[in-house]
Amino acid sequence: MTFPFRHALGLSAALVALAGQAHAAPRPGAHALDDVRILSADAMEGRGVGTPGGAKARAYIVKRFNEIGLRPQGKTFEQPFTFKPKVFGKDVTGVNLVARIEGTSSSDKVLVVSAHYDHLGVRKGQVYNGADDNASGIAGLLAVAEAFKARPPRHTVLIVAFDGEESGLKGAKAFVADPPVPLEKIGLNVNFDMISKNPRNQLYVSGVGPQPYLKPVLEGVARIAPVKLLLGHDTDLHGKENNWTQQSDQGPFAAAGVPWVYFGVEDHPEYHQPTDDFATVPQAFFKNAVATVVTATRALDDDLDGLSRAAGR
Repeated sequence: MTFPFRHALGLSAALVALAGQAHAAPRPGAHALDDVRILSADAMEGRGVGTPGGAKARAYIVKRFNEIGLRPQGKTFEQPFTFKPKVFGKDVTGVNLVARIEGTSSSDKVLVVSAHYDHLGVRKGQVYNGADDNASGIAGLLAVAEAFKARPPRHTVLIVAFDGEESGLKGAKAFVADPPVPLEKIGLNVNFDMISKNPRNQLYVSGVGPQPYLKPVLEGVARIAPVKLLLGHDTDLHGKENNWTQQSDQGPFAAAGVPWVYFGVEDHPEYHQPTDDFATVPQAFFKNAVATVVTATRALDDDLDGLSRAAGR
């Protein structure tokens, strides 16, 4: 995550069914812990954009896309982009990964589900592994992909692993500037960034403040979530630093007028430190957070047409 501090709509029938079947359903994201462990290993060299470590992480995610049975949006999953670094030097090439899952309905609305895979790389000989930031979000993204492949979504879904987030949301900005589908067709961006660490069992979902029509669906998810799912961090009420709207990859979507939802935890001592390792991930909380974002994404997909109408799209 990049930051300096760190019409009423009823619940869908599918969400109600999920609530009733939660005790019997297998936990989603069976590979999520392994995904975080592998992506945050020293071998990935901190997954810096434009580095060999970033390329290793990208190869692993493409491997997982193929294992899940995803198809690319376009000829390949890879969608490269270039940007100039903040300091003097050569242009940097990042690579977004974009997969497509066809929906079952006739709606032309598209749901974009995203997380960034880059982190800070190696600094002064120390590897910044970024287990929470954001190997955890990629694991959640892959779990959503697994869920939608097992039971297809109502709407076409783009599964997007962004690069260059830590350099100023570069991958998301490139995607929004040259989208693979028209922006007006994107009904919602659901973004995951840092979903694995909170000692109070709290996961935040942002987006309701500026988009109140999202509230019924997200409050419905909160009632059945295995974590404390709290709504907030999407206005300047408690200071601009507590407004996460522009602090991760949902920011460029919001700036372009595309509705968005963001899931993440509050800042913690390992944020942007070399101690953000797999060993510091509380596994029970993380598994429950993954289950929560899978359930929430399904519910948002089910109600996407109504949410789009409420948003005037």
